[in-house]
Amino acid sequence: MTWDITGMAAVANIGANPREIFAVLCAGQESRKPLKAFDPDKYRAAYAYEIDDRPESGGDIPRRATRWLTTVVRQAVADAGLDEDLSHVPVLVGTTMREQRSLELWWRDHAEVALEDLHFGTALKKTFGASTTYTFANACSATLYALGMATDMIELGMADAVVVAGTDAATESGFGTLDRVQNDIPDALRPFDATHKGMLMGEGAAAVVVQRAGTGNGPVHARVRGVGMNCDAHHATAPDPDGITRAIQDAYSRAGVRAQDIDLVMLHGSGTPRNDATESSVLRQIFHSAQTGPRMTAIKAMTGHTLGGSGLLSLVMAVFAMKEGTVPPVLGLT
Repeated sequence: MTWDITGMAAVANIGANPREIFAVLCAGQESRKPLKAFDPDKYRAAYAYEIDDRPESGGDIPRRATRWLTTVVRQAVADAGLDEDLSHVPVLVGTTMREQRSLELWWRDHAEVALEDLHFGTALKKTFGASTTYTFANACSATLYALGMATDMIELGMADAVVVAGTDAATESGFGTLDRVQNDIPDALRPFDATHKGMLMGEGAAAVVVQRAGTGNGPVHARVRGVGMNCDAHHATAPDPDGITRAIQDAYSRAGVRAQDIDLVMLHGSGTPRNDATESSVLRQIFHSAQTGPRMTAIKAMTGHTLGGSGLLSLVMAVFAMKEGTVPPVLGLT
């Protein structure tokens, strides 16, 4: 079974829509900037990949992640030719932090934040009438787990169309945690580079509309042919190469393709030495018998790690790469 992607939208530090983001990625533009969200004197890290939408007078504002979420959902739904009334369309949201930044601002600055604002379902119901919303909070894999659930819901007859989205804003608690646990603080996110030291936070959101094949009102951007996932509880933080390999092979099996059929791999590429090494070993194992290996790229070098939205943002950029016949470079490789 296949599923159609009929609507797409995204926002990141380098663009307000997928086309802008893809153009900057292809240009290989340096996008890290000095930290603005928090007091840089408190941290060793001095850079981040933030969206520039805070007040010019300085400071921070609550509900930024929610605002990006409703924006990309609205744009993706319009792109798919659907009505904004989502009362009968499930909305699946992947995130790492939800609205934790709003909670921090409530605690520190007494910002006006209601308890219900911490759940994205509140804004989705108010804005779109969405009555069926699910939140996936399993870190940077969240939106791709949500994509898998969307295909399951359609296959099981629970829905004909599903909106899958992801969003995260940088949080001071998350930034501070990274600042403490990384031995060497990176001045940039450099996936797979010999000098990589770790990850830096990014911000952004992405959304796609997934529909039962052939039932959409407009053009089809791409088709989902197979989703593989694994949850092997190998280690609290270290990835398991065998589990990743099984997930990839499962996706290929469901899609009816072989490794040698693949033209492009969108890498996770978090820039952390352990993750990059594990990902590299898995890819060597998967593609060792292919006469010509696929092209590979990692966009976090220019977007930072967008956390819960990162998987879906890479998916949207993969669709643009197929449409344009162009693969963005991996910035910073030496």
